[in-house]
Amino acid sequence: MPFRAKNRALSVVLAAAGTAALGLGTAAPARATAEPMNYVALGDSYSAGSGVLPLDPAASPLCFRTTRNYPRLVAARTGARLTDVTCGAARTEHFTRAQYPGVAPQFDALGSDTDLVTLTIGGNDNNTFISAILACGTLGALTAGQGSPCKDAYGSSFSDDIAEKTYPAIRTALNQIRARSPKAEVAILGYPWILPERAVPGCFLKMPVAKGDVPYLHQLQTDLNAAVEKAAGEAGATFVDMAEVSNGHDACSPRGTRWIEPLLFGTNVVPVHPNAAGEAAMADQAAAVLNLD
Repeated sequence: MPFRAKNRALSVVLAAAGTAALGLGTAAPARATAEPMNYVALGDSYSAGSGVLPLDPAASPLCFRTTRNYPRLVAARTGARLTDVTCGAARTEHFTRAQYPGVAPQFDALGSDTDLVTLTIGGNDNNTFISAILACGTLGALTAGQGSPCKDAYGSSFSDDIAEKTYPAIRTALNQIRARSPKAEVAILGYPWILPERAVPGCFLKMPVAKGDVPYLHQLQTDLNAAVEKAAGEAGATFVDMAEVSNGHDACSPRGTRWIEPLLFGTNVVPVHPNAAGEAAMADQAAAVLNLD
C-alpha cells in the first residue's frame, strides 16, 4: 500500500489541478510541493550505526551514532525531516527513561505530527544477545572451536528470555508509539544475520564460536527476529525482514561482502555490528517494504 505521505502529496497535486480546471483566478496556479514527512528514528546500535564513522556531532558520544546510519539514508532518499534519537546499547526501557545523562527518553521525539517511525530494538533487552555471544565466544575459545559447549551450558535459557521478556517489551513499546503518534507509519526492522546457519571454514578465526554453537546462535537470532515480527503484527506495525536479504552477508563472510563486522579482524570501531554496507542494505530494505522509492 502506498505510504501515507505519498497519498498526501497526491492530494495536494490533485487539488491544484482541480483549481486550474475550474479557472479560479487569472494567474497560473503555483506548482504544488509536498510537505516533507516528519520522520523519527528510534532504536539501538543497529539503528544508530554504532561502529561506523564518522560519528554524528549532534549525538552524545556515548551513543556512538554515525552520520551514515540507515535512518539518515532513508531520510536522504525521501527528503524527510529527520529526528534521529537512536543510541547504541538502547533497550526498550530507554524509550521512556533516559539512557545516559543528557540523553532524553527516545519517545520524547514522538509527536502527533509524526509521519514515519523506524526502529530496531530488543537485541539488548535483558542483555540476552550480547550475553549469548560473549558466553559462546568464551566457551568456544576454551574448546578450540570444537563441540557445542554454549548450547550444552545454556540450553534454551536465552530463547526463553526472548519469549518471556523481550517479546512483550517490544509489543508494549510499539503500542506506546502508536498512542503517541497515531497517524505514523511504524516500521520495525529485524536484525541481519550475524552468523551463518552452520559453521564455515575460517569462521572461527573471526567469530570464536564453537562449530556446534554456530547453528545454536543462528537459531537464537531466528527466535529474536520472530519475536520482533510477532510483536509488530500484534501492534499493527510493519515488520522489515532482513533475514533473506542478509543471507551470505554475515560476519563470517569476506570483507567487502559482509554487512556485519566480526569480533576479530573487523573494520568497525564496534564489532559484531553493521558496517556501512550493512546500514545501506537496511535502508534499501526499509525503503522497499515501505514503498518509499
